[in-house]
Amino acid sequence: MLVRPLAAADIPAWVALRAELWPDQPHAELDTEGRAAIAAEPPLVVFVAETHDVLAGFIEIGMRSVAEGCSTSPVPYVEGWYVHADARRRGIGRALMAAVEAWCRERDYPELGSDALADNRLSRDAHAALGFEEVETLVVFRKALAHSTE
Repeated sequence: MLVRPLAAADIPAWVALRAELWPDQPHAELDTEGRAAIAAEPPLVVFVAETHDVLAGFIEIGMRSVAEGCSTSPVPYVEGWYVHADARRRGIGRALMAAVEAWCRERDYPELGSDALADNRLSRDAHAALGFEEVETLVVFRKALAHSTE
């Protein structure tokens, strides 16, 4: 297994993995959004895990001015972390996170933020196994508002 920064040639495979992580988002939207994010300033930082010349997983790091439970700013934040189902339990997720932690330390960031959906036990357990502490559980609400007739 090789963990390395995303290369231009990896983008189609990375987008395919993004579609597995976020299956409710249209593939074209994930492609456009991903390409825009890695071209932004500051760019989304992406590491990929390659096994047998195939991308088996990725981790995306964005910079946030504020992150729940973190006391510094800006904060590197795990925006996406995914290992293909057939490649799990082989240390790939751990290796991806280790690459991010090394990247953060090289830049003197003292902490790293992340999140997971409350019902995503697999992600919560993976975070805990790698030394993350849960700092908050969040329930998000939405209310549709009718247009004013005035």
